[in-house]
Amino acid sequence: MRHILKSVILFTSLICYSSSLKILGIFPFQGKSHFIIARVFLLELARRGHDITVISYYPEKNAPQNYHDIELEKKTVPTEDTLPIKNLSYWSVIQTSLYLTTMGKENCEVLLADKRVQNLIKQKPKFDVVLVEQFNSDCALGLAYKLEAPVVGVTNHILMPWHYRRYGISYNPSYMTFHFLEGGTKPTLYQRIERVIFDVYIRMVYYLISQRPNQNSLAEYFDDIPPLENLAREIKFLLISQHFTLTGSCLLPANVIEVGGYHVANAKPLSGDIKKFVEEADAGVIYISFGSTFKVSTMEKHKMEAVLEVIAELPYRFIWRWDDVTKDKSPYTELRSDLRSLLTNKKKLYISTWLPQVDILGHPKTMAFFSHAGMGGTSEAIHFGVPVVAMPILGDQPANAASIEESGLGVQISVSNLNKENLLAAIKKVLEPGFRERVKQLNRAWHDRPMSSLDTAVYWTEYAARNSNFTFRSLAADVPLYQFYHIDVAFVFISIFGIVITACKLLFCRPKTQSIKKKRN
Repeated sequence: MRHILKSVILFTSLICYSSSLKILGIFPFQGKSHFIIARVFLLELARRGHDITVISYYPEKNAPQNYHDIELEKKTVPTEDTLPIKNLSYWSVIQTSLYLTTMGKENCEVLLADKRVQNLIKQKPKFDVVLVEQFNSDCALGLAYKLEAPVVGVTNHILMPWHYRRYGISYNPSYMTFHFLEGGTKPTLYQRIERVIFDVYIRMVYYLISQRPNQNSLAEYFDDIPPLENLAREIKFLLISQHFTLTGSCLLPANVIEVGGYHVANAKPLSGDIKKFVEEADAGVIYISFGSTFKVSTMEKHKMEAVLEVIAELPYRFIWRWDDVTKDKSPYTELRSDLRSLLTNKKKLYISTWLPQVDILGHPKTMAFFSHAGMGGTSEAIHFGVPVVAMPILGDQPANAASIEESGLGVQISVSNLNKENLLAAIKKVLEPGFRERVKQLNRAWHDRPMSSLDTAVYWTEYAARNSNFTFRSLAADVPLYQFYHIDVAFVFISIFGIVITACKLLFCRPKTQSIKKKRN
């Protein structure tokens, strides 16, 4: 019996070993919120027996034996609690585009200069598939090309403006959200004009500041890298962090797979002081977080007072992620004395620099979520059926906030309109029984899938490795621009119309001089 058991274990091990893949993940952007989401996927691949090597700024502390890190040197400051909370404006959109593309250039330089990365390329190990973050740089596509491995793209947000063309997706500003701007799927004429202008501007900035310098940086190390945009069109699949129940229906090609929410784990029971705080909340709790990127203490004094006044007025307890409330400096010292005391009222407000967000949102006493509308937190809110008050600040957040409102998950307010009256009205609206019931229905639709989002992400990654000879991109990605926009067809019709008009004039419109002569005769 013991020999039979050993044989079964050995046979099972051989099967797992023979079906395991060697996978490389390249995540050169230093944004922690991005990697937190990707990390869940990478660890799941390792849990399923695949051998994972990950290039990033965030090595795994307790990595399994089949998970290997190549930690990039931190020459750039991680984007954590660094950005101010300010009004959305054209200037903030321009600043964001310049920051992302400049970082794309810098990320590429750091990636290529890393000695361990260089050794990896020289040794040229056989990888079955390379996972590449599709964000602000295409540099990693050059490394995947040198390793001769198929590529699967991974995003933690909706499509960036420069991604549409490479996947053959037609961007129509009249009904599709735009990554950096407001308006949702029902923009006004003015907002459509905004989108057309900024779409051209942002794609141009990406090419000039990120993609072209990436190409030049790669040329310093390798002399045979094809144009990066061509390599981008060879990406086997894009795993995109959205789902139509939230973002609405849109025309996506077969190789763009929606896996929104794949990072959301089961909520664990709360513990310690926060457990006591939540369980003693008779009316329930409202969770406030503007993500790991924004510095709450940069909020304007009157806006911070507005939030605190709402907290004081409502019967709920509040949990607020704050960068640091211990520093004796503005705006804390400038707040009214009653609001300053509220910050230390441990029976009304729980503040911490770190909070177990998933466990809080998954707790039955959590009534609502006041958020900046990042895709990670938004996915977690819909996963647990928690209504959202969305206050977008930059990046994809305006588009996410529009999706939150249009789907029925919540309502949105702008930073510029943040005051006590507007915030109080928004929170009261999402707490209405009818609104909460709609959110619960949306939550059920979100979960009603043929397979989980994480299983979907794993399946298509493995599929790309099994079928690496095929690229299932849309034919639209290969069509020349003049055909894509029907310019040649329009030219033919305009030419025919011009010929017909000219012929009609020649045949039916005789010169006036001839008519006058005939009358005289």
